[in-house]
Parts: sequence; C-alpha cells; structure tokens
Amino acid sequence: MTHYGMLIKLERCVGCYGCTAACKAENKTTKGIFWAAAIEGETGKYPNARRYYIPTLCMQCENAPCVDVCPTGASHKRADGIVLVDYDKCIGCKYCIQACPYGARHFMESIQGYYPSGLTTWEKRAYANHRQGVVEKCTFCVQRIDAGVKAGLKPGVDREATPACVNTCLGRARIFGDLDDPNSQVSQEIIKLHAMPLMPSLGTKPSVYYAGFKGEM
Repeated sequence: MTHYGMLIKLERCVGCYGCTAACKAENKTTKGIFWAAAIEGETGKYPNARRYYIPTLCMQCENAPCVDVCPTGASHKRADGIVLVDYDKCIGCKYCIQACPYGARHFMESIQGYYPSGLTTWEKRAYANHRQGVVEKCTFCVQRIDAGVKAGLKPGVDREATPACVNTCLGRARIFGDLDDPNSQVSQEIIKLHAMPLMPSLGTKPSVYYAGFKGEM
C-alpha cells in the first residue's frame, strides 16, 4: 500500500520562501491564503544568534482530527494517506480548523483579488477551482500526483508527479515519496537522520517529518 509523505531537512532550509511561492503558483490560492507557510524566528544571543525557519504545510495525519470532527464527511483521507476536503460536502462549520493542531486549514471567507477594481480575467480563471464559504488546505499537490501516476510516473522521483514545493526548494531541503516503501529515498533518509514529526505526543501520526529540529518552536 502506498503512503505518501515528506521529509524536511531544516538545516538545509535557507528561508527563501520558494516553497510558499511555488505552492501559490501551482494551487492558485487567493490573496491572504498560504498553504505552505514558514515559521521564522531567532535563537541565541549576539554574537551567536542565528535565524531559523520551519516550513509548514498540512501534515496529512494518519489519525487526522480534522476528519474525525467533520460532520459531513467533507474532510476525508484517501487510501494513500492524503487528506482532502470535498468542497461539495463542506458546510464551512470550521470544526476542522479548531481540531487541527498545526494551523494548516484556512476558511475561504471570500475570493479576493489583488486589485481594488475587482478580479481580473486571469484571476477569475485562476480561482475557478476555489469556492467561497469552505475550508481549504495543502493537498500535497494531489493533482500532480494523480496525473503523474496515471501517466506512469513515480511521485518523489519524477518532477511532474511531485509536489511543487519539493521541486522548487533551493536548498533541496524536501524529499517526497512513499513512506511504506523501505527502499524509497524519503523512508531511508527519515531513518538515517532520525527525523521526527512535529508534536508526536498528540498521536496524530503526521506524514511530514522534520530532521534537524532543535526545539525552537
């Protein structure tokens, strides 16, 4: 069984926000909504102070609390581990937002453009897959994965079938692939680097792992 997941090597993250920009370009989220944000901070004191960056996204939890609290079944988990939202079933109750301990969900209160005159023709086309009054989140670029697999490509190996944030990472801090395949790069790197998910004590069993985390969060 395939179970998609990601490893983020924090010591390789340079804080360029390329992942944030790539996600926005690929998924065309509206103004003010970022599925791939980053926590930025500083630790230590001069002259030993340093900046750190913790890229965040939907953790695609195996025990997803957002799925458990959804009253309509809009939030659901696929067999490959990807958690999605069915906009046709979402009633905008925001229970999932409250349940998510990672702050990965966003309510689409309104579809906003970048110009005071209203949505441009390009924006109307770009935002066609988004809907007002529902909850949105990172999907691991499921459209790329599904199209790639259909074409015989391998997610995490072939760029066309891999999430945009992974492809664009300047520091090569992200690795994507099948967590259930012990021979996949992501599985081997997680073991090699003793990578851990964020807040494992919550028992949500995230599919996103971090290496090099030193507890600044």
